[in-house]
Amino acid sequence: MSLSSGPMRTGGPARAGQYLALLAYLVFLAFPFLWLISTSFKSPRELGDLHPTWIPKDPGLDNFRQAFEEQPLLEAAGNSLLAALAAALIAVVVATPVAFVTARYRSRLTAAATGWVVVSQAFPFVLVIIPLFLILKNLHLVNSLPGLVMVYVVWSLPFALWMLVGYVRAVPRELEEAAAVDGASRFRTLVSVTAPLLTPGLVATALFAFITAWNEFFFALVLLKSPEKQTLPVVLTHFIGAEGAADLGPLAAAAFLATLPSLVVFAVIQKRITGGMLAGAVKS
Repeated sequence: MSLSSGPMRTGGPARAGQYLALLAYLVFLAFPFLWLISTSFKSPRELGDLHPTWIPKDPGLDNFRQAFEEQPLLEAAGNSLLAALAAALIAVVVATPVAFVTARYRSRLTAAATGWVVVSQAFPFVLVIIPLFLILKNLHLVNSLPGLVMVYVVWSLPFALWMLVGYVRAVPRELEEAAAVDGASRFRTLVSVTAPLLTPGLVATALFAFITAWNEFFFALVLLKSPEKQTLPVVLTHFIGAEGAADLGPLAAAAFLATLPSLVVFAVIQKRITGGMLAGAVKS
């Protein structure tokens, strides 16, 4: 009895410690976002208070109105949305067949290619921006959304491929072999058999590519010069003056609005990802 009761006694405090650590981590992650929301509703007078508070004393929407009046937020959001959706769609379409070949036909070449794909994610932006700029200049795609989409696809494709390879390997080979026995070609097998089972992986990959493109700043800053073509992260920098003084209220309001699409997309798609995984587990 004493031996069996020992793990129960230590399991309770250990589990409580895990939940406490998880709660502390969530608070740590949520603090900047909650403070951003609080700041976006504060008046200029309250923003200059030496003793800031969490809850605004006199909340209002003046910062949001001023943000839309000072900068073309809707136009910039449309540019970001177009670039992010296009990059996510193209990355998934390109990565899916490559991931299928990489997962199903293993060799030293595919292993080396997969390793290079992972290593390429460690390259800093400044290392590739000059070659990318020269390539886009020769293609006459500098200062254009199609050129920016091309860069986003190239940058998100390695990680998208790495993600989809794991999902493809989780699909039983027996299903593809059965389709081949019925006379289906490899392309038909990929489209009709493998792709439907990869729905959670495809959605997760598309979500990753979308959020990466939506939040990206450096490439958009370098490649887009026309104000009407700039994306939302670049436009947010216009709330900071030449001397570094930030227009804090409108900046917080605009930044809060800029984070909402990513949160909404993740909240909607996350349920589908979980549902697809649970459905696959039940079928297996």
